[in-house]
Amino acid sequence: MFSPWQAGIVVLIALVIFGPSRLPEIGKALGKGIREFKSSATGEETKQAEQTMTNVTEQPKELPSKSDTTKQ
Repeated sequence: MFSPWQAGIVVLIALVIFGPSRLPEIGKALGKGIREFKSSATGEETKQAEQTMTNVTEQPKELPSKSDTTKQ
């Protein structure tokens, strides 16, 4: 992914652009955004799985009796 040199250059550029006082705020906001994204993504998967399980556990519709199909 990133080599140590590349990571250092990115941090140095971020320090120059935003200043040392704003970097912790930016890091917190970025971490919070990633955390919310992960929780919403897993929440959607959980809802879909629950819906699937609900559909599977529902009572099946009554099938026509065997005598009804042979009368035709």
